Amino acid sequence: MNLKIKICLLIISVLAGASAFSQDFSVSGFVIDTQGNPISFANIVLLSKTDSTAIKGTTSNDKGFFLIEHIDPNSYLLRTSFIGYGEHDKNITIENTSLDVGDIILQESAESLDEISIIAKKPTIKKEADRLVFNVENTALSEGNVLEVVRSTPGVLVLDGSISVKNTTPTVYINDRKVQLSSNELMNLLEGSPANSIKSVEVITNPGAKYDASDGIVINIVMGRNLIAGYRGTIFTNYTQGFYPRYNAGITNFYKNNKINVFASYSYNNDKIGRVSDEQVNFIDNNDAIYERWDSDFDRVTKSQTHTINTNFDYFINDNNTLSFSSNLLFLPKFDYVINGQTNVFDPNYNRLYNFDNVNNSSDDKYNLGFDLDYVSHFNNDSKLSLNVHLTTYDYNRDQKVNSNYYFNDSNLNFSNAFETTSKQNTLINTAQADYSLPISENTGSLSFGAKGSFVNTDSEINQFDIENGNTIFDPNNSNAFDYKESVIGAYAEFEKSWEKFDLSLGLRVEQSNIEGKSLVTNNTLTQDYFNWFPTANVSYQASEKMNFYSNYKRSIERPDYQSLNPFRFYLNDNTIVTGNPNLQPAITDYVEFGISLNSRFFVQTYYKNTDASFMELPLQDNDNNLLIYTPTNLSTTIEYGFDFYTFFDITQKWNVYFVTSVYNIEEEATINNNVLNRDRWSNYTELSNAWSFLKDNSLSANLSLIFMGKNQQGFQVVDGRLFSELSIKKTIFKDRGAITLSAGDLFNKQDFKVTTKYLRQDNSRFLNQDNRFIKLGFSYKFGNTGLETNQRSKDKAERDRLEKSGN
Repeated sequence: MNLKIKICLLIISVLAGASAFSQDFSVSGFVIDTQGNPISFANIVLLSKTDSTAIKGTTSNDKGFFLIEHIDPNSYLLRTSFIGYGEHDKNITIENTSLDVGDIILQESAESLDEISIIAKKPTIKKEADRLVFNVENTALSEGNVLEVVRSTPGVLVLDGSISVKNTTPTVYINDRKVQLSSNELMNLLEGSPANSIKSVEVITNPGAKYDASDGIVINIVMGRNLIAGYRGTIFTNYTQGFYPRYNAGITNFYKNNKINVFASYSYNNDKIGRVSDEQVNFIDNNDAIYERWDSDFDRVTKSQTHTINTNFDYFINDNNTLSFSSNLLFLPKFDYVINGQTNVFDPNYNRLYNFDNVNNSSDDKYNLGFDLDYVSHFNNDSKLSLNVHLTTYDYNRDQKVNSNYYFNDSNLNFSNAFETTSKQNTLINTAQADYSLPISENTGSLSFGAKGSFVNTDSEINQFDIENGNTIFDPNNSNAFDYKESVIGAYAEFEKSWEKFDLSLGLRVEQSNIEGKSLVTNNTLTQDYFNWFPTANVSYQASEKMNFYSNYKRSIERPDYQSLNPFRFYLNDNTIVTGNPNLQPAITDYVEFGISLNSRFFVQTYYKNTDASFMELPLQDNDNNLLIYTPTNLSTTIEYGFDFYTFFDITQKWNVYFVTSVYNIEEEATINNNVLNRDRWSNYTELSNAWSFLKDNSLSANLSLIFMGKNQQGFQVVDGRLFSELSIKKTIFKDRGAITLSAGDLFNKQDFKVTTKYLRQDNSRFLNQDNRFIKLGFSYKFGNTGLETNQRSKDKAERDRLEKSGN
């Protein structure tokens, strides 16, 4: 471990010494009033001409001078504003040199504004060759939480505690920093984080070589930052009625001056969520005949209290160097769930044999604390060095009590069974990363390279105690301890080049993985050491002004996590077990895509994905012992191919539409119990998203999303089709400082579904009625004044001017 850390530090040191020589592209000038006096602390913001997105910003100094550096060649809108003066807009173009715009003269307004108002707008979508960018800043969606924004992002599906994109679990980043959380913890973090600080969500379907090889698809949540000096904040609260009521509240804070930029948010969630499932298992004998039928009804209620704290602190050392510290802190002091189950056991002809009920009562407490330290240095010609050190510490404890009561036709055979388990897990994740990029070929290309080391250590244990006649007896057969260590050392190089009609990106990443897991009770040790190459490629050709062709290729890996490899047997009840698989192998995926863009509004593409040793949790029956075991299992091969059509456009000035439909086929092959199984199925995914704005000032807005997911196949399980629907309405009040939102989910009650498994000696199904239908009422209020500091300094300057005049 120490040697690997030294290697990473050596690589970082080498990269830190790299530099290049050329010229910065920048915009500079002076802000003055009509009398020629300099205006200090005016706000200067560089906006995109296409969609008015803020790119960079600064404030003028005491002499009215401003400088915005490290600007890519393009056309922009330069917007200058100051309290008490009218806005000044100037169209500028950066080509092959820096730009001095000279004097910008601000006209004094008739009325002095005490704040900068931002009018609510519609979400916008930008489709690029390797990603889709969903802009939500200042929309109706921005008044909810981050999870709701992700759920509304085109192409993203949130279902049963997990996120998927094109049948793949994506890796989630926040401001290009990976979130080191499990699926459930990630959902808690996103649900507890306010959305009013989100600028956009990027769905990156073909991440470049700088991303980890395990990042097959990336969702990058881009948080907005202050571009102007001052302080602002938002308080918010939401009440949701689903199966049960739940609520959350929180506060966000922004502050910026010439040297620092600070963001901090806190939220509290109090949730109570219900879920009902009906399950059937047909147990089969060696002659492939059903000998028992089990019908079960489960009612699960989850109660949780979650505290989420997100912070970011940027210190601008000088114009070229920035030091940043950020954290994502998740505290769950209470996570309780109760599962009540009723099971009837029948013979093959549905004659009742016996029945039993069971109660599973679990109480968890855990925290997951993630910290990042970043240093970014800009050199000449916009070359850049980025250094990152990450630490995640995770602590988890669970107390579980399970009690079952069996009832036979002969009451003398009735009996009860009870046991308790205690489990805990401690995880430490350390990463160090360095990235360096420099422009080449007269700023029409760039070269990037970097290295990363990732180290994971997990210690976990479970102890089971049987309850007999009120006495607690330790059960060594169902108790265990597991130590897991993982290290991944990677390096990459990436080349990008643009010609008149061609854009090309080529990348190569190499990674060495070393995994060791040891069961302390059985003294069994698993080791996995492997080295892999991961190329990436993106190419596009602009055939005409309205037609563009593009193609992407990526090779990625999915490694089993410690939970999947952990051999612990966790009993949901006497007959249903969740366990890991220490023999699980990593999955390698090759993905290729071809597409055509028409007028930057219509996209037609086809793709092919081949995955070796893909794995997922399957319900496998132990027919000899009447057990249903959920365990992650490797498939031999999974092949998916399909055709996609995207489009987005404005029907009217106040009505925007996004539409996508995908027709795809999934073919799976695996060897289960020495039998080769091969199945495939065609399916369809269709999404229609509408955004409206109303009233003359656009202060009323609405979003409606409809998603149809047809019957499909997942690990030889057939999942019924379903329709997802969500409506959100927002009205700004109090001169745009406040907002009231009303939203509803599963409008047509079509999100419940059935999963069926039937092959070889596997015959089971479950119908899930989840807590999807809800009505939610929210309120938020913006406070603070970005002009407070500016006004104070302006008044001080006016007083100095009067003193100077009186002295003459």
